[in-house]
Amino acid sequence: MINAVGSHLRVARNAATLFTGRRSMPVLAAVLLSVALAAACTGDSGDAAYRIGVMESLTGAGESYGTVANQAKQMAAAEINAAGGIDGRLLELVVEDSQCSAQGAVAAYRKLTSVDGIRIILGTSCSGAMLGAAPLAESDGVILFSGLASNPDIARAGDYIFRTQISDIEVGIGTGNLLWEDGIRSLATITESTDYAEGVRRTTVEQFEKRGGQVVAAERFASDITDFRSQLSKLIAAGPEALHLSPQSEFAAGTIPKQARELGYHGPVYAETVSVGTTALEIAGEAADGMKAIVSDLAPDNAKGQQVLSNFRERYDYVTLPWHLGSAYDNVYIAAQCLEQTGDDQDADGFRDCLYGITWSGAIGDNYSFDADGEVVGLSRVVVRILPAAERSEERKYEVLGPAPSAP
Repeated sequence: MINAVGSHLRVARNAATLFTGRRSMPVLAAVLLSVALAAACTGDSGDAAYRIGVMESLTGAGESYGTVANQAKQMAAAEINAAGGIDGRLLELVVEDSQCSAQGAVAAYRKLTSVDGIRIILGTSCSGAMLGAAPLAESDGVILFSGLASNPDIARAGDYIFRTQISDIEVGIGTGNLLWEDGIRSLATITESTDYAEGVRRTTVEQFEKRGGQVVAAERFASDITDFRSQLSKLIAAGPEALHLSPQSEFAAGTIPKQARELGYHGPVYAETVSVGTTALEIAGEAADGMKAIVSDLAPDNAKGQQVLSNFRERYDYVTLPWHLGSAYDNVYIAAQCLEQTGDDQDADGFRDCLYGITWSGAIGDNYSFDADGEVVGLSRVVVRILPAAERSEERKYEVLGPAPSAP
């Protein structure tokens, strides 16, 4: 049970309130570590802190949502520690930057496991990073538990790989059906060359073509590209009835619609989760008006989710990609529950078995669990439409139109 362990926890809570900037989390992790060590040295806590890893994209194409995920995890850990920890033991998060890439994730994984001795890792933010580190984690028997990575191939990554993010298979089916139901019969796609973005595009096109639609043009771009006019000109010349956008970064997500409108494209735009982020919409401005996307969303009637958003806004003075934030937050509390059950942060097998058996209610939904592939069960996505730029606010940037249309 989570209970109070004395003055060191008050120090941890007070220290946590001092660091509320967007780049402060490594500092906060160090504060929590020092507090844990102080407690251990003075004997106020019977055992040393539980130590688990965090791998998020603090740099790279996924920096905006990787930072949000890391901050949400730090907030959750601070809450747990302020409430007394896990059976009197503090929770320490050891953070490494996975850089939204397979290479970065492998380096972060090796640091956490070989140097820090970590056996349970929360992350990663990006699908490519997850797919890069997953074979190592599976071979080593190390838990890799992601709140954001969504590529369908992650489902086959192994017995130690879990996620609360919903697979892009559902995004593709929902988007393909939405396009068809909206009367779209010809489509052009523009896709960032990453595992996540390609997964969204592939599953969307498969469902759209299954319904009878036709892709009349397709372009891809590298993550270091900042001007998309050349690709967009080719797509517009093909005369599509709609444009489908699948980016990895919020910069691309906002710039592409803006440049498409500047080139004279006036048709509808369909997208995915990254494209509805705060930074993306700020860049796109009026160009994103009316854009539709299949996303995960925190239900307005989910009191826990709304409280998490309120606490996050108070702590960090902004909110973006609320569902990603909530998913990362839930991951820490689920981890705390499994650590309480196993009593050992080195027991990856026990942690794995706990995840297979758990049913959770938290920020992103009620009564969700994990199937035999470590895939989340009991959560779903919705269709959203971006509000006109003049009507958007910090709290409300889009309207929810209803559940994502399922396969016919």
